[in-house]
Amino acid sequence: VFAYLKPPKVGEVEVSSIKVGKVNDFSPNSGKVVRFGNKPAIIIRKPDGSFAAFTAICTHLACTVQFRPDLGLIWCACHNGKYDLNGKNIAGPPPRPLEPYKVILKGDDIYITREA
Repeated sequence: VFAYLKPPKVGEVEVSSIKVGKVNDFSPNSGKVVRFGNKPAIIIRKPDGSFAAFTAICTHLACTVQFRPDLGLIWCACHNGKYDLNGKNIAGPPPRPLEPYKVILKGDDIYITREA
């Protein structure tokens, strides 16, 4: 009976690219965490207006990172890990940079994709 009630295991959805919004959805010096398949990703519009995207999973203990416009960096609240706007680990316990995603602009639409 238990096997009947237990839902079947579903494999991880493999996603290679997602639309994250329109250029005007992001003012300079802003960021947003989005779902990239089963994992969080972060898209940032830097103060100069350019875009960058990364996995939003801290390389220390896999907490979700967030953009801190007041500090001008990506921050992990779990242990005060800090990354610059290029995803490089610059302070705290994170041992590695964030995994980068490629940002593609198609007209006004913004897509992020895994680096090949």
